Amino acid sequence: MLSFTSDRTPMRIRRTIPIFLAVVVVAAALTLVVQLRKHAPPEPARLLPGGDAFFYVNLGRMRQFASGKELPAVSHDPEYETFIRETGFQFERDLDEAAFAIHYPAPGSGRTPASAAPRFSEVFVGKFDATRLASYLKRHATSIENYQSVDIFSIPIEDRTFRVAIVGADSVAASNNDDPAVMRGIVDRSRRLASPFGGPALLRHYYKRVQFASPVWLIAHVDPSSPPFGDWSDLLSSSADVIVSFGYNPLHLPLHQAPIHLRAEALTTSSDNARSLAERLRTYVAMFRSAETSAGTSGTDPDVKAAFDSLQIKQEDDRTVLTAVIPPGFFKKLFSEAPPEPAPSVPPSAQSPPATKH
Repeated sequence: MLSFTSDRTPMRIRRTIPIFLAVVVVAAALTLVVQLRKHAPPEPARLLPGGDAFFYVNLGRMRQFASGKELPAVSHDPEYETFIRETGFQFERDLDEAAFAIHYPAPGSGRTPASAAPRFSEVFVGKFDATRLASYLKRHATSIENYQSVDIFSIPIEDRTFRVAIVGADSVAASNNDDPAVMRGIVDRSRRLASPFGGPALLRHYYKRVQFASPVWLIAHVDPSSPPFGDWSDLLSSSADVIVSFGYNPLHLPLHQAPIHLRAEALTTSSDNARSLAERLRTYVAMFRSAETSAGTSGTDPDVKAAFDSLQIKQEDDRTVLTAVIPPGFFKKLFSEAPPEPAPSVPPSAQSPPATKH
């Protein structure tokens, strides 16, 4: 009997080891996926096509910074009121996230103002009524392409075509890029959204430099010789990749009481270019402070003054880094009630969710 028990024990151990190893491997894989997704760009941004610049804003998080307040009220012109009435969607109330890809015009394409203008692709996340929105888009579309069981609505706006697709229960994509394959690509990516490795190459390369859980960030390739960046030539002597993000560290404070940390980083082509950029930025900041002193500080907003006083600019090899700490009161003022200003008149077809005229 003792001999029988001794023989069975090694067998049990041999059976247990593979099961234990399998559990460890699965747990490690799940941990890796969670960590990858934790540091991956937000899902709306991963849907975007390749581009020259990317911008993201989490309006739901911004409302938390402002103690749950809605975005500032805007004046509703008749066309916007019609859009709200027919779709039930109101930008300042129902939009939670927005991600944009900016496509610069190709060199030599600026023969007309329209051809020299950049194109945009967008993904919006919010509280959409898909049935009412689809009905609205269908009325304004000149054609509808069914791709991967998703309707892509083509809406003419002046001399370009604006394409819109409802890609999820709470997600809408749009693009005014001339190539219809851009929208098809967004639809394709919406079908494999769970991958943490997705997203455009420029975005994947630089997103690790965005502050963790940043509600607002920008990643852009800036070329001062390109028409969209003509004004940047005063700052940059050559091209650079720019990463700007707003982060926060609550430190056990409610979110609306936490200071916001601004970090702007420019990766230039050489240490000399980075040094030149840092010197120019310091000159502009010094000029601002000098003008502020000359005008007197009695009327200066204390939150704006505190933000400028916290500005720091430094050079790290081929990088120039600007940081600042923005008091929470600054964002509260952005969300405070302000007298509504007349909104620009936009054609009804441009009022697709939340389509702006590009």
